[in-house]
Amino acid sequence: MRHEVTDADTAERVGSGDVPVLATPRLIAWMEAATVAAAVPFLGTGQTSVGTAVRVEHLRATRVGGAVEVTAEPASAPAGRRLTFAVRAVDDSGRVVAAGEIERAVVDRARFLTPPSDA
Repeated sequence: MRHEVTDADTAERVGSGDVPVLATPRLIAWMEAATVAAAVPFLGTGQTSVGTAVRVEHLRATRVGGAVEVTAEPASAPAGRRLTFAVRAVDDSGRVVAAGEIERAVVDRARFLTPPSDA
């Protein structure tokens, strides 16, 4: 997934800092979106995945107008309902902007969205 950094993506705009560069929360959101797509082959009928853990190092700034390519690859074989993805963001010059792991859990969509009963 390729993303161009706009003013709306900056730390200034999202409130995670006071500089006009790619905000870590926005970068992590892009990385999570990549894991959602990468999880699809591991899902059965009626299943979805939800994020459970994020371990990401944001290593270098990306200015407005710059772009990053975000990837998510399975880091290991699925462990039961747990999926772990190695995530990376690389800028147009080939430098690693961020790297880490994101975990997702496989859940039954309907059951997950059903409110608990008061009984």
